[in-house]
Amino acid sequence: MPSLFLILFAPPSSVAPANLPSFIFLFSFLGPLLGIALGFDAIAGERADGTLPRLLSQPIHRDDVINGKFVAGLAVVGLAFGAIMLLMGAVGIIQLGVIPNPESILRLLIWWVVSIVYVGFWLAFALLCSVLLRRAAASALTSIAVWLVLTLFAFVLVGIVAGVLAPAPADATTGQTIANLNMQENLARLSPSTLFQESTEVILDPSVRTLSYVTTVLQLQNPSTGAIPTLMTLDQSLLVIWPQVVALIALTVIAFAGAYIAFMRQEVRA
Repeated sequence: MPSLFLILFAPPSSVAPANLPSFIFLFSFLGPLLGIALGFDAIAGERADGTLPRLLSQPIHRDDVINGKFVAGLAVVGLAFGAIMLLMGAVGIIQLGVIPNPESILRLLIWWVVSIVYVGFWLAFALLCSVLLRRAAASALTSIAVWLVLTLFAFVLVGIVAGVLAPAPADATTGQTIANLNMQENLARLSPSTLFQESTEVILDPSVRTLSYVTTVLQLQNPSTGAIPTLMTLDQSLLVIWPQVVALIALTVIAFAGAYIAFMRQEVRA
């Protein structure tokens, strides 16, 4: 059974109340909105108020402006989520008497870093929209539209594209069905929300051994070929999710690099 302290943050479906969303669900849904809120008018707002030329006329490097806005946004996100985690942990320790072990604390710290990277992607993407679009309203609408597509409607698009690339008709063979499921998993991992959800699932639940739906089903159908159901150590869990974490970091770097290059090449007139 996973640590009781970790269950405070990511309760299994058999434990969590049906009408009360978990902390992780709220974070994965509201975290991107916080990143977008911090970045959609970072440059567009300065440009609309006419303060960008005055800001760049100061004896500072031009890239310090966009670097400072990005780092400041990440600092706000990190402090906010860190404070919420400490508050929840304090409630668990004082009210419920749940004492975390060192591995549970390390898992939470790693999840905290991954969550900052996840929200950092949306912050960087909102910065990119703020640099490319002249109006803050257009920047906000574009960022939210992309978030809705990649978060809420991704599973519909993934099913459609997977049905074209790896069709599985009504009389599909086992190989065709497995190919279709694998295609859906790979396409879904193009979305940052999927990468974050999979990373969260493994970090905060040591009983999760694999992220492949096909592997899980085959082990359930033939338990003799599956692994012994034991809890994963921290290093084993990190080996499972390192591709997801690397992909999240890469997406964040690409989004911020796009915003950085676009801002450095823009002409700012007084």
